[in-house]
Amino acid sequence: MRIATVNVNGIRAAARKGMGDWLAACAPDVLLLQEVRADERIAADLLPGYTVSTWPCRIKGRAGVSVAVRQGGPAVVSAVRRGVAAPEAPEPDVDSGRWLEVDLRLGRDVEPGETVGGESGDDTDGPGSVATGSAVGGTDLTVVSAYLHSGQLGTEKMDQKYAHLALVGRRLAALLEASRQGGPQALVAGDFNVVRSERDIKNWKPNHNKIAGVMDEEIAHLEEWFSSGWVDVSRVLAGAETQGPYTWWSQRGKAFDNDAGWRIDYQAATPGLAERARSFTVDRALDYASRWSDHAPLVVDYADGAGCAD
Repeated sequence: MRIATVNVNGIRAAARKGMGDWLAACAPDVLLLQEVRADERIAADLLPGYTVSTWPCRIKGRAGVSVAVRQGGPAVVSAVRRGVAAPEAPEPDVDSGRWLEVDLRLGRDVEPGETVGGESGDDTDGPGSVATGSAVGGTDLTVVSAYLHSGQLGTEKMDQKYAHLALVGRRLAALLEASRQGGPQALVAGDFNVVRSERDIKNWKPNHNKIAGVMDEEIAHLEEWFSSGWVDVSRVLAGAETQGPYTWWSQRGKAFDNDAGWRIDYQAATPGLAERARSFTVDRALDYASRWSDHAPLVVDYADGAGCAD
């Protein structure tokens, strides 16, 4: 099963610039999108052949995450949840459109073309609340499209980032524990907006502890997640000492041409799923002119196992 994640930097602009050609060539079974910046209907219309769940940000023109499941593929949706706030706590507007969980049923009992209906319109948030229902029962895999805050030093945006990282950490702990207790394996993928080390950014020294995304306090959150049992799939497959491969390049100057990038897009898997990761690619555009986002898709192929189909 092929799973891809990409920050599209606005799905309408990405579609105009050639996202559809990449999608046809890559043909992921599950596609996780961040910074969609569009409503549910627009996102669905731009992803034909997929069953699409989208959570737009309540602040117009910002964030937004989608999960698209290929129709006729090895998976069907059984439930959708929005956000990381506790069920009794409202998700802050700045955190809306940043975390979308989708439960999938996988395997041979999935009928070709079996799909679920569109969004129900229920805007309840929190990991305990279901936003989309289905007649399809059972869960083999939970996938999450995550768009974590970018932050800005010396502003409230950084406080918002740290508050959200703490909530994400609690949710990750719950998903990991569930997988250890016989529940579904999980994959949290998307734009985390934080590097882990000098291996994840071309210009480490001039940026370390000077700019958001390269602060030790941010990095500590990610290291806590990965030390607890979550697996950084592309890092494991690439090798601990490999530089990059990067997934984001600034639009400024010659960052893309010089490959002065950052590795801030991740596929973080529970151990049972990570064991089935066989290969990965970063679909970097051939040149600056052919880019359809400032991020490149991170694509991982997972082998058959626990009902997963190739």
